[in-house]
Amino acid sequence: MKKIKGTAIGKRCKPEPGGKPGYLRVDAEHQGDRDGEKGFYHINIIDEVVQWEVVGAVEKITDEHLIPLLVKIIDSYPYRIMNFHADNGSEFINRKVAEMLNNLLIKLTKSRPRHTNDNALVETKNSKVLRKWMGYDHIGQKYDKGINEFYFGCFMSFLIFTVPMPFLLK
Repeated sequence: MKKIKGTAIGKRCKPEPGGKPGYLRVDAEHQGDRDGEKGFYHINIIDEVVQWEVVGAVEKITDEHLIPLLVKIIDSYPYRIMNFHADNGSEFINRKVAEMLNNLLIKLTKSRPRHTNDNALVETKNSKVLRKWMGYDHIGQKYDKGINEFYFGCFMSFLIFTVPMPFLLK
């Protein structure tokens, strides 16, 4: 009996932005569990070239929660997004996210095996930005809407105006 292979989602490669903005790196970060209660998830997305960072929160990593947030985050960038690069997690490497990105004409790429630095930028920002502000303690899923109000309100402005952006220095 012949095995049938599924269609591969996303290309395994390191994005090559060529100094142009619009090449995003994405990662999900969990806010911990306590006494069997799940915490919410941070979705951290950073442009590789200009370091424009947008953070959002979702109650659960499901298509119904994640896709509307991804659209909102992508729409918040003031320039066209060309590439969306994720690690190999199923929260981003799935048919629903691939379809959403395809509709927005955004290329989906994923990390290569044994290349831990493919997504190092967003992993670094998880600790330097997210954990600095939100800590490591458990925060329940029910607080995701309030946290998004903070993220899309004053926190996004803080990140934009306090993080040095290389393109402004040229």
